[in-house]
Amino acid sequence: MVSEVNIPSAVTCCIAGGGPAGMMLGFLLARAGVEVLVLEKHGDFLRDFRGDTIHPSTLQVMDELGLLESFLTRPHQEVRELHGLIGDTDVTIADFSHLPTRCRFVALMPQWDFLNFLAEQGASLPAFHLRMEREVVDLIEETGRIAGVRAQTADGGVGIRADLVVGADGRHSVVRERARLPVTTLGAPIDVLWMRLSKCPGDPPQTAGRLNFGRLLVMLDRGDYWQCAFVIRKGGYDAVRARGLDSFRDEILRLAPFLRDRAGELRDWDDIKLLTVAVDRLERWSRPGLLCIGDCAHAMSPIGGVGINLAIQDAVAAANKLAQPLAERRVTTADLEAVQRRRTFPTRATQRIQILIQERIIDRVLGSDKPVSAPRAVRLFNHIPWLRRIPARLVAMGFRPEHVRIAAAAAVKP
Repeated sequence: MVSEVNIPSAVTCCIAGGGPAGMMLGFLLARAGVEVLVLEKHGDFLRDFRGDTIHPSTLQVMDELGLLESFLTRPHQEVRELHGLIGDTDVTIADFSHLPTRCRFVALMPQWDFLNFLAEQGASLPAFHLRMEREVVDLIEETGRIAGVRAQTADGGVGIRADLVVGADGRHSVVRERARLPVTTLGAPIDVLWMRLSKCPGDPPQTAGRLNFGRLLVMLDRGDYWQCAFVIRKGGYDAVRARGLDSFRDEILRLAPFLRDRAGELRDWDDIKLLTVAVDRLERWSRPGLLCIGDCAHAMSPIGGVGINLAIQDAVAAANKLAQPLAERRVTTADLEAVQRRRTFPTRATQRIQILIQERIIDRVLGSDKPVSAPRAVRLFNHIPWLRRIPARLVAMGFRPEHVRIAAAAAVKP
């Protein structure tokens, strides 16, 4: 990861948030020759609860940028099928082998590695500036237009002026709060408990979700350990804790008995992180001088692990629409609104499917404590293989995959 010390007092584009959306947009704009400053409030990208799934749509973007081969030299796992263990039935839900893209797999890579890779690539571009431990705390507004940001640093507050401010600071965004942009809350009946357990050679080979006895456990293969997501009812964390840690370990083992020799790795509740799930979206993504993208514009459910990829698609669409106007210092409100129009359908369609799955499947199963059997419609995936292509396409590519349309214009730093 590369971060310079000084902060420019004025840039063409200032991006609040060094997550997937902010880093990808910053890289794409700088690659096109636009002066960009990315402000990240943390000192590094090491956040264990960030999503790890790099989907084929994102891998295609990396290929179009000429970065794919280098990217895939980083440690990762390749998931070519998605499985679900529903009761005692192992169902192959998605098969990525028929995708119309170069990479027909989902890459599992800790998000900090992905972000560090983008930071390293951006460091070679003269127009790319990344500053860590710089938290955006307010917006500079002049005559109804956003003209920059105020950031807090270890040395005090600073003001940074910009032709365009981009909010990419996540679902708890300061930018969208300060911009007073109206939010539509769609609701989520679930929360997630996030933890890690060691991986052993005899473990099942695939990443899978396990649904039974009113519980849902998703296990992501991180090479030498499992990243586990235990789904609970919204607001149910206190009840889980009240039953005790031994009871919680037993609930995990009921779904995944092969973890019995490792359940003790959950020594106390500090080893288990509560992730509060929210699904919402802004009614309006922009104001004059300001655009919101990624979770800042639309918080997604963890279902399908598509949030990071939807955020990256936002960044690609925004770069395609805005690189030339920014380079010519003539970005208009119409340009910003065009980004929202481009990304509204995939956002709404994805959230609609997530909400249907939450309400009609997960919410009905959670807490029942009864053995589950796979419905006949689900078992069809095992008997009619072409059906697996449908969820594979939706998960891997989304409703409107974006492609890099802007040429590289920036020289490499000596």
